[in-house]
Amino acid sequence: MLEVRDLTVAFGGVKPLDGVTFRLDDAVCGLVGPNGAGKTTFFNCVSGFVRPSAGLIVADGTELLALTPHLRARWGLRRTFQQEQVIQALDAYDNVRVAADEFGASGHDVRDALAFVGLERVHRSGAALSMLERRLVEIARTVVGGPRVIMLDEPGAGLAEAETERLVALIREIPARYDAQVVLVDHDMELVASVCSTTAVLDFGRLIALGPTSEMLRDDTVRRAYLGTEEVLA
Repeated sequence: MLEVRDLTVAFGGVKPLDGVTFRLDDAVCGLVGPNGAGKTTFFNCVSGFVRPSAGLIVADGTELLALTPHLRARWGLRRTFQQEQVIQALDAYDNVRVAADEFGASGHDVRDALAFVGLERVHRSGAALSMLERRLVEIARTVVGGPRVIMLDEPGAGLAEAETERLVALIREIPARYDAQVVLVDHDMELVASVCSTTAVLDFGRLIALGPTSEMLRDDTVRRAYLGTEEVLA
């Protein structure tokens, strides 16, 4: 469970997040909105890259803002970034091992994470991996070492349709296999609709809708904010 209460971020007179309050209880939840809506700022607040001017972030009863970023990771918070962060000089195993060392995980945990994403026999350097393989390495790094909340920022970016289907299957499996909640940001509404039971919608730093994903993607307010039209999103 991830709960946000009156979360506000101010950069001078600009508020990328303005009093955002919502609660996400489902195993896989979405966070969507147009560019500049505040989605990545929210992820940065949760993971500790940005300090909010007000508000609370509570995950499974733990106040995350009271923890340093390092302790949040040790607690079980994981995330990916819009621009993938695979280390080009290291192979898939060592890329995941770097994360595992931070979380106190073992070599067995690394091998389990790589087997989960299907890269246990891939030994090429990060620079030689395909875009899909690089995304899978990032997924493997999020599941190693006892994750509790996993935040995925545009994991489907740059993937072909068949590759996205593989990603969908993995995301669906994460909660049951690792007992972790997944929060997904992505502009691919088909991907969001495929995996997210509940979706929160941001626009100009404010929450404008929250509920079952199928309803959110057909909501008039959401359609106007996201596309500027009355078109159905999914």
